[in-house]
Formats: sequence, C-alpha cells, structure tokens
Amino acid sequence: MYGALTGGEASFGQATLQGVKLAVEEINNSGGVLGRKIRLVVEDDQGKPEEAASVVTKLITSDNVIAVIGENSSSQSLAAAPICQRNKVPMISPSSTNPDVTKKGEYIFRVCFTDPYQGKALASFVRDTLHATTAAILRDNKSDYSVGLATVFRDEFTKRGGSIVAEQSYTGGDADFRPQLTAIKTKSLQVVFVPGFYTDAGQIAVQARDLGITVPLVGGDGWDSPTVVAIGGKAVDGCYFSDHYFHDEPRPAVQRFVAEIQKRYHKAPEANAALGYDAVHIFANAIKSAGSLDRKAIRDQIALTKDYSGVSGVITMGPDRDPIKPVAMIRIENGTTRFAGWVTPR
Repeated sequence: MYGALTGGEASFGQATLQGVKLAVEEINNSGGVLGRKIRLVVEDDQGKPEEAASVVTKLITSDNVIAVIGENSSSQSLAAAPICQRNKVPMISPSSTNPDVTKKGEYIFRVCFTDPYQGKALASFVRDTLHATTAAILRDNKSDYSVGLATVFRDEFTKRGGSIVAEQSYTGGDADFRPQLTAIKTKSLQVVFVPGFYTDAGQIAVQARDLGITVPLVGGDGWDSPTVVAIGGKAVDGCYFSDHYFHDEPRPAVQRFVAEIQKRYHKAPEANAALGYDAVHIFANAIKSAGSLDRKAIRDQIALTKDYSGVSGVITMGPDRDPIKPVAMIRIENGTTRFAGWVTPR
C-alpha cells in the first residue's frame, strides 16, 4: 500500500491504512489466501505526486508486490497509475475520484465512486427523494471538484424535470456569502446545492439561515467532517450530503467493521478506512478466484467483481473499472448525522 501518511493529506492516508491493516489481519487470521498470508508493505508518498511515482516504482521493482492499494488523492494516483500499468501490476485506489485515474489502463481500478457518479446520485436524491422541483446552486468557482459536481448536478436535475432557478459562485475560504445568498433568496426554490468543502458549507448554512433561507442545503462528500456541525450548529440541521459509507448503517458487516476500528483507534472509522478495507478484500477475493498469484489472472478477477457486499456498499466492477455501487446519503439532525438511505444513479 502507498499513501500520504505525513504531510497535509496525512489524515486521509492514515484512515485508509487503518482499514487496510484490519482487512489484512482478518484475512491472515482466517488462513490467508491460497494457503499463504498477505504481507503488507507500506510506503509514505507524503501527498506528493513525484513521491507517489517513486514509492510505487520501489514497491514493484524492489518489493515485488503482487498488487498495489492506493492512493487516496487523485493527483498521486494519476502519477502512479501509469507505472502500475506499464509493469502490469493491478492497482486499486480506495478513494481517488477523478474520472481520469482508471483511464490510465486496464490494470487500474477503484472502489470509490467518481465525482460525476456522485453528482448524478445527488440530483436523483434531491429530485426523487426530497421531491424538489426547483434548486439553486452555490459553488466554489476555484475548485474543480465543486465546479464539476455543480455541472453534473445541474444537467441531471434538469434532465429529471427539475429547474435550476439561480447559480452563484464564491471562492473557497471566503467569509461573507451574503451577497450570493441574498440573490438566491429572491427565487422560489426548495433546495440549495452547495458542492463545496466542510469549512465553507458550515458558514454558508449559518448565513443562509440568518437571511431567512429555510430550505435544505445539500452537498457532496466534501462535507464529510464533524467541522460542518461544529461551525454550522443548528443551521445545518435538516441538511444532507453524500458519502462513501456511513458508520451507523445497521448492516452487520458495517457494524462489525466499526466496532473493530473503534476498539483499535478509539474513534468511529472515516470513509477512507472503509474504502481501504473493501479494496483489500476485493484484492484477496480475486486471488482466491484466480487460484494463482499471476498478476494478469488477478487483474481479470478484480474486473469480474460482482455484488461484493462491502462496508462501503454492494460493489460490482463496471467495464471502465469504476464500481457500480450505491451512494450513501446522510442527514444532519440535532447536531449529529443519520443515515438517510442509498442512492444508485441510473
């Protein structure tokens, strides 16, 4: 496995490693695969693309790994994927959502949904579950993530018969969103779509409520942080966001996973931990199905993954090596988060 274990993105890599270690431990305690135990080799790329390329080269040429789990960030995965492809080593990214990652070749997979896939799921949820017919969009114009989600949401929502009545933009880190929210308030709307990150989302919610906007705010997985509630307080009650999994989902597999991570690290596992856990189990299942350690055979079996019941949902690998899986919808209620259901875009 490789990932950012130090540097600005360390929390993502460390969470992933928690899930990866748990999966390896479970598999080895159950006899391993093909009578052999998995040996986990971990490298830190410090959140730097050039380091990702370097450590993946080492894993392949020096450590002779059978497959690679990583990276969390799309930038690092885009740097490492061509190396895995060139050496015909299967690579499974837990959480790189950029659509271009798996386009690097037939040996490159992911277990997370892509940003466009998430955007379609959000539009489906707003239109079909919240039954909204009108929505406004408030996006971070300097963020490719935010702009991309906004574009897909707009297209899918209108395709489903909804109407976008206002679009406003800001720059991440802004403190005053009142001009944009005042313009939005003049429209007849039922939802405000805010595809930004958690620090901005909390402040936007507070200022929206101060201005008298009472409709739900809806965001993507960029909202996935306790900081949303810490900043937003009661203003975010009744708001929704999408995520890769939810720690309070009642499925036994999820609750076992959550209990094991809590026992080891004394906190609820983050989404990256769940994705890392699922990536390892899909890899191990592929080895068992292949009946050998041949990388090509393992690659072929990863591609054939169908209806795998993972912690992050039921996963079937699509023809583009991106998973077909549900997106978790989360509702904020009374200062905490609650599972609002799965959405699979069609």
